[in-house]
Amino acid sequence: MHDSTKGITTYKDVNEVLHSLTTGMAHILGENLVGVYLTGSLSYGDFNPENSDIDLLALLRNPASQDKLEVLKKMHLNVERDTKKWAKRIECSYIPLDMLQSILPPKTPRPYIGEGIFYPEAPYGNEWIINQYLLYNHGIPLLGPDFKTLVKSVDIEDVRDACIRDLFEEWKPKMTDPTYLQNSHYQSYVVLNLCRILYTVMCHSTATKKASAAWVKREFAPQWNNLIQTAENWQYGKEMNLKEEVIEFIQFVVNRVKEI
Repeated sequence: MHDSTKGITTYKDVNEVLHSLTTGMAHILGENLVGVYLTGSLSYGDFNPENSDIDLLALLRNPASQDKLEVLKKMHLNVERDTKKWAKRIECSYIPLDMLQSILPPKTPRPYIGEGIFYPEAPYGNEWIINQYLLYNHGIPLLGPDFKTLVKSVDIEDVRDACIRDLFEEWKPKMTDPTYLQNSHYQSYVVLNLCRILYTVMCHSTATKKASAAWVKREFAPQWNNLIQTAENWQYGKEMNLKEEVIEFIQFVVNRVKEI
């Protein structure tokens, strides 16, 4: 497989991480690896090196064996150990190709690494079809064929429905979670993610978190401008300390979606 990670982004250190990961995956998985795809903010021009993560998807012909998963785990942890800035800031899922035929979240969990922890079995939620839509429209192949050649396009109305389910099943319960919103990273993530959900539901379209946040600030000014701006400016190592405001924003988004 041809490795196209050289110069794939404007960040030299990110390119080095991508090269290490893709070459590691190719070596470990061999012919079972269909392709590796860059997704998330790096793929659609919303990346901020101070607060964004590196998001990847590895497509497989068949599920990886337990032995292969152990080697993949070691590879990931070694890469994160060798690049302190990006340690705990790399997310990657390993998905069999046939799983992409499902619109609803697959019942079978997938191997996933996030926040420095490798999970052999991680369930998918409503973000499944949302991520697939973003991959189809913005995903960048690091190894393997264009993602669009592997799957059918996703209807925006399916994405919108998934966003509504995600809001009520994933994010509304966070209002009463005693620990989740104590984390400043999660406070920022929730605010910006909800901006994108609200934009998608109300506009029947998708936009980056940055563009969605700008839209919410314009549409509902000035009610949430300070909270959203603080979420946008958050960086790793800084405190946000706006838990109650985030809870109020979740309730606001819930109420707006209920009105639609």
